[in-house]
Amino acid sequence: MPIEMPRGLPFSVDTFSSSSMKKRHHFLTHAHKDHTAGISSRLSFPIYSTYLTKILILQHYTQLDDSLFLCIEVGQSMVINDPDGDFRVTAFDANHCPGAVMFLFEGNFGNILHTGDCRLTPECLRCLPEKYVGRKGKEPGCRLDYIFLDCTFGKFSQRLPSKHSAISQVTNCIWKHPDAPVVYLACDLLGQEDILIAVSKTFGSKIFVDKVANPEYFQSLMFIAPGILSEDPSSRFQLFEGFPKLYERAAKKLAEARSNFQPEPLIIRPSSQWYACDEKYSESGTQRKLHFHEAARDEFGVWHVCYSIHSSREELEWALQLLMPKRVVSTTTSCRAMELDYARKNCFGARITSDDTLWKLLDIDVKPSQGVDVLGKDMGCDFIAKGPAVTSETQMQAVIASSSTKELLTWSPPSKRLCLTLFGRARIGIEDPNCAHGEKKTISVKEGSPQNVSSTSEELLILETNAEVREKSKLGDNMKINVTAAQCRGAVEKEVSEGCTPFGIGYSKGFGENLRKLYRSMNVPVPRPLPSLVELMNSSKRSRRKFEF
Repeated sequence: MPIEMPRGLPFSVDTFSSSSMKKRHHFLTHAHKDHTAGISSRLSFPIYSTYLTKILILQHYTQLDDSLFLCIEVGQSMVINDPDGDFRVTAFDANHCPGAVMFLFEGNFGNILHTGDCRLTPECLRCLPEKYVGRKGKEPGCRLDYIFLDCTFGKFSQRLPSKHSAISQVTNCIWKHPDAPVVYLACDLLGQEDILIAVSKTFGSKIFVDKVANPEYFQSLMFIAPGILSEDPSSRFQLFEGFPKLYERAAKKLAEARSNFQPEPLIIRPSSQWYACDEKYSESGTQRKLHFHEAARDEFGVWHVCYSIHSSREELEWALQLLMPKRVVSTTTSCRAMELDYARKNCFGARITSDDTLWKLLDIDVKPSQGVDVLGKDMGCDFIAKGPAVTSETQMQAVIASSSTKELLTWSPPSKRLCLTLFGRARIGIEDPNCAHGEKKTISVKEGSPQNVSSTSEELLILETNAEVREKSKLGDNMKINVTAAQCRGAVEKEVSEGCTPFGIGYSKGFGENLRKLYRSMNVPVPRPLPSLVELMNSSKRSRRKFEF
């Protein structure tokens, strides 16, 4: 799922949530359904996309009007008028699926490349402005401030074959099975049409697509490649539905051929997911082997070819080395940007100055006269680099100000070590220079808490809170943190001084009254303490006695 863009940006990309409705401009990279969730006929703002993406969207969402879209094609630039300052947007080929593009935004918020879903290749980067692309061993003339990057296969360590190589594997597999009376191609909608086009061209035959069973696929191919379509069910090449019931349908086709004493049909599934799962099997110690240079047959009789429309880890690292962006944000939950070598080495520990474009993205006013320097290791360029793991806008933002005054908040660490974690979510620690090396003191604070807290070390308190809407996901848990810094510190310090610390593992007499009130004030159930070792031993003895009798 796509992520919300930071609050300080005037545009959204691939999101149509309530938060996105507040944006003044909206961009759509491609027509896959996970990137169009939330589009409705109530939208009144224009959506910038390619013409092909618009056609595919209107075909699926019939309630939408054509006038809702403004077309921007590959290589085209537009200047968007905005109250906060005009900005330029340029579309580039994303090498993902028909109509898919990357967007380059240039304005007073900095230079931002949003890849959408992509398969980065030398050809893709060659199309970007030269000033943003470096050469081997040389920095680019102008570094991107941010890249919102598709990290779908950021954890996939194997080298993926190129699209061209994968298509050759499909055609070679067909050549090696001349006796197969029917060739079933289990290709996905929007992304694998190049395979169908190549097969049709290589073997001089059209592809049968059942207009009744697959009306959406048929209509899409009518726009993308109408010349390869056939309505003749006796055609040797036929589209085959993939998951979720691929193996059931494949087994049925193979069983029918055997029962009729006919040659088996050839079933080919171009996909990268099977290989990604196979890599996990290999890591767990099984004997399954990965085949990337040729088609591989599984135990169900289906032939697999590694065809990917997403970049591998190797391709992502290579692209980042050339682009050398200042910060990287992952747009996927499967891999955080900090798991990439480039982001870990170059986006962590950097100093964030008062004139950094980060403040514009977070919609925070910072006066240059304040001379604020925030160490990335404390704030986390880790956060900036890894990007959000969810689609909530405010969970992506590290808010470094009170919501009411937007002035920097300073805080002096308490004299005792506090380590209170709420909702199982680790808070960002602030180092005390008086502590031993590596020791941190941590506290959880409500956004907008009083600013009359005494400060001696002048360290910045980083608040990772929900700035506007506090929704706890689709489960309906609307829990608000109503705890101030003074309440947290006072309650816990009192528990520690009374010897009723809540941090002792196995403490059997429950929590102190102050801590109970603290949990109840947040509408959070008081956690049950772990049983003591004595209780566990007595329980074991009672069980043994019952068994003996």
